[in-house]
Amino acid sequence: MTDARDAELDRVLIGGREKREIVIADYDGAWPLQYARLEMQIQDALGRVATNIEHIGSASVPGLAAKPIIDVLVVVLSLEDEAAFLPALERAGFVLRVREPRHVLFRTPERDVHVHLYPPGAPQISDYLVLRDHLRTDAADRDLYEATKRELATRPWADMNHYSDAKTEVIAAILARARDRTSRRFARGPLPPNGGA
Repeated sequence: MTDARDAELDRVLIGGREKREIVIADYDGAWPLQYARLEMQIQDALGRVATNIEHIGSASVPGLAAKPIIDVLVVVLSLEDEAAFLPALERAGFVLRVREPRHVLFRTPERDVHVHLYPPGAPQISDYLVLRDHLRTDAADRDLYEATKRELATRPWADMNHYSDAKTEVIAAILARARDRTSRRFARGPLPPNGGA
């Protein structure tokens, strides 16, 4: 990793960088149930401040091995108005971990949940959802992503963010295929009535 990336992490991470073992677990059917409880907890905490809540990340893809961490995407009206979400999420048991200009991340003290907050229209929202939906339906890319994660998890990382950074190239390629597939589907136009039957 470059010194510039480490300096960026030092600016945005609350509590500094962390050296953690990367553990990739087989898919667990309990993950969607954990997410459902979290969604209700976050919605109760934030009310109308949260305009959308979604399960994202590898644990949101049935059959995909993942770090046993539930990732939650929350779209909030404004990231600048921290008073609208920070105290509420802290009261709900979450801890502020990352503060970036267009992204704020909370996690549980147990570090098994990441709650990503974005403002409306942030490009990451579409990226997360397109990637998730594609991996749910494309076995080849799901297998490629799992193999990549398992291989990267065997390496030593000074910080978990470095592991995440190392996946960027593969994620970008998968995301490009997902967007291409979506654009080709829409280019064909709508199906005729009754599916053409």
